[in-house]
This record gives sequence, C-alpha cells and structure tokens, in this order.
Amino acid sequence: MTEFRVLGGFEVLSGKRVCTIAAPKLRQILALMALSANQVVHLDLLIDELWSENPPKSAISTVRTYIYQLRKIIARELYEPESELLCTRLPGYVLRVAPEQVDANVFRRLAEQGRDRIEGGRYEEAKQVLGVALGMWTGPAMADVAVGRVLRERLIPLEEQRLHALELRIQADLHLGRHRELIGELRSLVSANPLNEWFRGQLISALSQSGRRHEALQAYQDLRFTLNEELGLEPGPDLQRLHQEVLSVGYFPPRGPRAFHELRAASS
Repeated sequence: MTEFRVLGGFEVLSGKRVCTIAAPKLRQILALMALSANQVVHLDLLIDELWSENPPKSAISTVRTYIYQLRKIIARELYEPESELLCTRLPGYVLRVAPEQVDANVFRRLAEQGRDRIEGGRYEEAKQVLGVALGMWTGPAMADVAVGRVLRERLIPLEEQRLHALELRIQADLHLGRHRELIGELRSLVSANPLNEWFRGQLISALSQSGRRHEALQAYQDLRFTLNEELGLEPGPDLQRLHQEVLSVGYFPPRGPRAFHELRAASS
C-alpha cells in the first residue's frame, strides 16, 4: 500500500521502499495533492502554488506536463495504476487514497481519540494515544518541500492541530500528577513560544505543585516583562488570578488548553 508522509520531510512509500521524487515542482504538486487527498485540487490552485502572482504563459500546459510525469513515476515506482491514484476531475485533479494512507489523517484521528479520553477522565490512555500521535511528527510539516502560498495556508491548521494535541498531552500529564517531569519540557516550550500564555501557565502550575514557588513567581514575572516589552500588554486575567493563587497558596489544579476556566470556578 502506498503511504504519504507529510509530518516532517515529505515521503512517498510503497511498502518499505521510499519513492524518490527529486524534481522540486513535482514534489510540491504531489505534497499539495497528498495534503488535499480525496479533494479536487483546482488547476488554478496548482498554478498559484507553483508561481504565485507570476505564472508563465505556459502555466496550464506545464502543470499538465508535471501531472503526466507524476503519473509515470507512480506507475514505475509505486506499481499503482496511474489513472486510479492521481485522477483528472475537472476543474483539476484528485489524489484518491484511503484516509490511513496519509499520516496527517492518522494523526488527526489519534488526536481526536486522545481528546475524547481526556473528556472521559481516562488520562493514562489519553497520554498514550496522544504520545503516539505526536510521535508521528519528525519535524516541521513538509520540511523539505518548496512551500508556496497555497501549501503554506493549508499547513497552518495542521500545525495548530499539533500544538493542540501537545496541550492535551500536557493536560493529561498534569492530571496524572507528573508535574516535576513536565518542568523541563515546559521550559523548552516557553522558550520557543515566549508569548504563549497557556504554556507559561502550565509551567507556573508545574513549578508551584513541585514546591518551587519562587521559580513559579519568577516565570510569571518573566512573562509580564516579555509581554510589556514586545506588545505593551499585561498578562491576561486568568494568569493574573493564577499569580495571586500561587502567592496565596502556591497550588492550583491542572487546566485544559481552553484557558483557565476551572480556576474561576474554584475561586468563586
């Protein structure tokens, strides 16, 4: 069975054999088709992806030539009937595959299962499922593809889904009492996402619940300084309440990724 991997470097596999598609524009087209699997990709979108506002006069015929070349590679390297995998469907083309043949689809399914387990209070199962989902990522999506405007727009929600799955896995760990184990990872996430208040809140929580109140308070002050320097803003109301909670008792319960609504209920 042919597989398309987009969660990192773009790969096309037939069994355990990697199909090499070296030509940059062929990789670009097939990557877009894989990310849009089973949806018709309009010819105009392919032209926009490859050349943006400056397509050559021969753009339509050139794209058709690229599709022809991809079909030949599919037949030769993947042993797939070229007319069945990459099909013409006016006004464009469609890559016809089962959902599990594209790793992004498998990732989304696992992430949804993890979310459902958290909502059901099954935190250990959620942690395991979300760990598998996040482990599918080997780097930034399409890391070795020359990404144009269309692909870039379609990669944004995929990256947001990865971040959400990561937030859910952290939430599961907090519910399981793994605060100390999370501190290093959360420090790294805060460093990579200095304006992300949710990551900062979880770091403050993990430090506080590990008996490191001074570091928790310092993490809050670091965020306050960063927000003021970068945006001229103060931390949001939820983080301000969290700060007061740490000052008063040094502890607060785990929170989900959708802000800190539980804190309001606990303190009301």
